Amino acid sequence: MNVVRGPELIAERPARPPEPVPVAAAPPAAPFPAQEPGDSGVRLLAPDGTRVTDPRFDALADHDLCREFYTSMVLARRLDEEATALQRQGELVLWIPLRGQEAAQVGSAAAVRPHDFVFPSYREHAVAWHRGVPAGEVIRLLRGVSHDGWDVAKHSMANYTIVLASQTLHAVGYGLGMVLDGTVGTGDPDRDGAVLVYLGDGAMSQGDANEAFVWAASFGAPVVFLCQNNQWAISTPARRQSPVQLARRADGFGFPGVRVDGNDVLAMHAVTTWALEHARGGGGPVLIEANTYRMAPHTTSDDATRYQPAEELVLWRARDPIERLRLLLAADVAAGWFDEVRERADDAAADLRRECLAMDPPAAVTTFGNVYADETADLRAQREWFTTYRDSFL
Repeated sequence: MNVVRGPELIAERPARPPEPVPVAAAPPAAPFPAQEPGDSGVRLLAPDGTRVTDPRFDALADHDLCREFYTSMVLARRLDEEATALQRQGELVLWIPLRGQEAAQVGSAAAVRPHDFVFPSYREHAVAWHRGVPAGEVIRLLRGVSHDGWDVAKHSMANYTIVLASQTLHAVGYGLGMVLDGTVGTGDPDRDGAVLVYLGDGAMSQGDANEAFVWAASFGAPVVFLCQNNQWAISTPARRQSPVQLARRADGFGFPGVRVDGNDVLAMHAVTTWALEHARGGGGPVLIEANTYRMAPHTTSDDATRYQPAEELVLWRARDPIERLRLLLAADVAAGWFDEVRERADDAAADLRRECLAMDPPAAVTTFGNVYADETADLRAQREWFTTYRDSFL
């Protein structure tokens, strides 16, 4: 080693390394491919409101059901707008907007039967409202006055899951329980059931989701995995997560995968109906990719303008799920019907605001409730210590 001596420092300097061998410059990395805009999947209703055909599926919704779909989607969007406003005014801790995904949620929720069970992630407000969950119960968790929201048994729908993709494992476990209970594949429509679980494109990159796929495929669990591919996992585009359509992931696990135009409520209803029937009959799991778009921030704490291209928003606004169904219905409904639907939605939003503002904060000691089915000694001691500590300030 060579030694360099200075007036106040002695440092060791390694011998000079060999000259590097020149290497040709690497070509610039190719950009991630854009999602195939012309391949939206199964489509039965075009963006201009005209009916189209698909060789694989037929529309199952009649005129009355289409009116119900439209009403549910308008209601969901209006309640979503009101909840966003409440959060901006400091009345909710957080809100998770669903704008743009109304058709994916309402169309799929309408395919669920009484013996089925639903596992949402955290954005499925339209699913909950369409299934009869009171609007106010959906915001309780986000108001910070409850550990959860609604009565799970009453609505056959689990509460929201914040931890990404963990609900997929819960869904498979529930589905395997249905198999053990003998409520799958009996041929009795009053007995057979299946599980519908929602996840996002970001969750498709999680280990939990892929483990759920393995378990479901290995044991024939009656689970329909419905991925709402809204193109953005917070700020990460779906095309960066997967170079292929997400529905094709099912091929590797050995069960069917179907891509659907997620802004087409008729296609979502038809495909989800088929998938749930397949699962109820003992056919095993199905993956549905609803190709849709989140026309709002990931949550109200997010600034989507930092990453969503303006031209992309313009493109997807032209595919608005509510507008395309309105165009279909316009020739057949009475004059003023659309205004009546909007007025009812406005009334529901006003009711939601009043209910939200009337929700008082719970007593601090409720933190210790609903943790275990039976209170443990440790939890009891913690609750008693906390109560004594709190009372010392009174």
